[in-house]
Amino acid sequence: MIILNKLDGTEFVLNSDFIETIEMNPDTVITLSGGKKIVVKQSKEEIINRILSFKKSI
Repeated sequence: MIILNKLDGTEFVLNSDFIETIEMNPDTVITLSGGKKIVVKQSKEEIINRILSFKKSI
């Protein structure tokens, strides 16, 4: 689980196992395995680093 922020600043927790793709165009768009898309403030590099930190902690 990683903590991210929507564009309006709302903080939420995402189960990173459901991430299918991360795109930057120019906003960062996460596509989940079910097809839902979420636009977030973090860059793809930040998201990847948070995922790696989470995976290392478990």
